[in-house]
Amino acid sequence: MTSTQSGVGDTAVPLEISVRETAELLKKGGGVLLVDVRETWEYEICRIEGAKLIPMGTIPANLQALDTDGEVICYCHRGMRSLDVAVWLRAQGVERARSLAGGIDRWSEEIDPKVARY
Repeated sequence: MTSTQSGVGDTAVPLEISVRETAELLKKGGGVLLVDVRETWEYEICRIEGAKLIPMGTIPANLQALDTDGEVICYCHRGMRSLDVAVWLRAQGVERARSLAGGIDRWSEEIDPKVARY
């Protein structure tokens, strides 16, 4: 089993998702909840259009808002915090929780250079 698989059954959704795959999903629209788990000050520097800010420390209090049948893609600066959040969400039953590999930093490099880097 690779580090990007949850290990839940044979049809497990990979735990991480690439920026390119995320961009395609967002372009198609519908069924994708993009969650920014960074702090408010980071969100004020830059963000991915359409993302909902729920800082990592407030995720447990907002669990009900994240319990959806669609994709839940979490992101942070470089992908470490969002990976922790995705693992935790899956443990809570949010089966389609994923982490944006490389975070908003990689998004800026590969998808949208207008997104500020810090």
